[in-house]
Amino acid sequence: MRENYVLNGRYRILHSLGEGGMANVYLAHDLILDRDVAVKLLRLDLRDDPKTNKRFQREALAATELVNPNIVSVYDVGEENGMNYLVMEYVSGMDLKNYIKVNFPIPYQEVINILEQVLSAVQVAHDHDIIHRDLKPQNILVDKNGQVKITDFGIAIALSEHSLTQTNTVLGSVHYLSPEQAHGGMATKKSDIYSLGIILYEMLTGKVPFDGETAVSIAIKHYQEDVPSVRDVDPRIPQALENVVLKATAKQPENRYESSQEMGEDLLTSLSDKRANEPKFIPHSNDLGETKVMPMADIKNGINQASPDEDSESKNKKPKTRKKKHQKLRYALLVIGFLFVLMFGLITWANQTQMIEVPDVTEMSEQTATRKIEAASLTVGSVSHKPSNSVKKDRIIKTNPRYGFKVKKNHKVNLMISSGVKKTTFRNYRGMQYKAVARNLRAKGFTVIRQNNSSDSLSAGQIMEQDIASGKKVVAKNTTVTFTVSTGQKQITLENLTGKTKKQINDYASENSINVYYSYEYSDTVDKNKAISQDPIAGTTIKQGSNVKISLSRGKQTDDSDSTDQFNVKLTIPFKGTDSSSSVTSDNSSSAESIGENIIYVYLKDSTHTYKTVYRQLTITKSTSITLPFTLKSGKSGGYKVVRDGQTIMSDNGVTKDNH
Repeated sequence: MRENYVLNGRYRILHSLGEGGMANVYLAHDLILDRDVAVKLLRLDLRDDPKTNKRFQREALAATELVNPNIVSVYDVGEENGMNYLVMEYVSGMDLKNYIKVNFPIPYQEVINILEQVLSAVQVAHDHDIIHRDLKPQNILVDKNGQVKITDFGIAIALSEHSLTQTNTVLGSVHYLSPEQAHGGMATKKSDIYSLGIILYEMLTGKVPFDGETAVSIAIKHYQEDVPSVRDVDPRIPQALENVVLKATAKQPENRYESSQEMGEDLLTSLSDKRANEPKFIPHSNDLGETKVMPMADIKNGINQASPDEDSESKNKKPKTRKKKHQKLRYALLVIGFLFVLMFGLITWANQTQMIEVPDVTEMSEQTATRKIEAASLTVGSVSHKPSNSVKKDRIIKTNPRYGFKVKKNHKVNLMISSGVKKTTFRNYRGMQYKAVARNLRAKGFTVIRQNNSSDSLSAGQIMEQDIASGKKVVAKNTTVTFTVSTGQKQITLENLTGKTKKQINDYASENSINVYYSYEYSDTVDKNKAISQDPIAGTTIKQGSNVKISLSRGKQTDDSDSTDQFNVKLTIPFKGTDSSSSVTSDNSSSAESIGENIIYVYLKDSTHTYKTVYRQLTITKSTSITLPFTLKSGKSGGYKVVRDGQTIMSDNGVTKDNH
């Protein structure tokens, strides 16, 4: 599928994540909910294959029924132009196979933490009578925070389903295949446990226990050979931890753990000091019913035990008699085998003809649905309730098993009933960017209204107030919310400050939230300590927090003025940046706050200034140059200091005209 194609008018395809035997997976962006998702698309060359379609649908069914933080969520299922697709949670990270390659050797406690999450998810599936049947590191994802999620229920199957194709058919990856599956048997919950034991082996040793040139040779090893000792690879592995591997991978299912939960409980204590002297686990028996070959020594011993009194004639006749007996026995076994296959086929045919299809009762009332289910010779099982935006209150959302599935007579059909339109808990959006919030809320069905106001603390575009209280339960499509949005700092028109005293100017600056700084010069017309000029000039519109430069009069120049030095010192104040990871706002736009800003206080000490008062305050978003005017009597020195975040970052208490 090409990039930027919008699937179902909602999912924009970004790029391919991988290709499999059944489906291709793409990274996409959900345009409505503004989030990245994974789209699994059935390959076009397989869309007309009924078996592949059933497997694809089975994955959707299995995954949507399983809700667990360690199982990849399925958000949507659909079809467009003959293309079947699943929309799933996108997990940013890597699969466990690559994780092992990159991080091996993995600390034992981390191995336990990862597998314990997998076991928890598998237990949820087993509680729903769903067997995964393809557990392997490639189907286990590890995100950047170390959280584990199982995916790909493509060949998972419910225990209530009946299919002849399950027998004598090897499904799943051969490196993680249980002995009973390798022998052509039915997969069970304990088959999943065997696969988990092989995964644990690989996490501890960095390799799989059995390998070979062909899949058949590997499957035979699973069936015939014991899993090698992990302690042979790493002698530091505690015996109790190896015992978890040995018990999970026991050849006979009855020697394995009874459940994933039991395996998890055993795994969690495997590093405990109390189990330091635990003996090696030995299963009861490794006999799976395979044909045993008698050693040649035993055959020879059997021949030597013949009676010495037997004549040569009887010795010559015995082989012929035995041959005839073997032929009769062979024919008898063939007849019995044929009858058995015939009987098995008849029973299977009879069972299949008695299977009943679950009727479609969606959007019916519970009473009507019950009548229809019972009329089909089925019974109603559990009844649960769930909010729904599409199905009316007290109407059936879905059944389990879903309609169309074939089940036995009197099988229980569970009902999920709508409890009405889903209510949303309204969040606190204060301080967030209005643009992104409004877009997301409108996508959910809210009506959003904006009104503007200035703010001294919030940047333009940030939400100041909301008229719906945080935490209130509301129905999205029936709710209108009004946000008060900041337009930034208040605009003011600068007054004429010339002729005013320094105190009057400071009072005006404090009242209007502007920053003033001063320079000094002699004047024959303006009294001492009154403003000669200002920059910007009167009538200019500026924002609160802006800087205004005032030139103050020193009075008339006298004869002793020559003993006073006047000069400027230029400084470059360095900018301290913030973490780039926090520089993106919720609508992907930059603001002064998101980029980072420094509040700077400058102190000046000369003939007319002291460190007791701030000479200048400014806000910078990059390294900034400023000029400091000094007035010093000849032979005297002055000073300055620059403070950021309560720390002095620049200072000099020996400033003279000569050294600057």
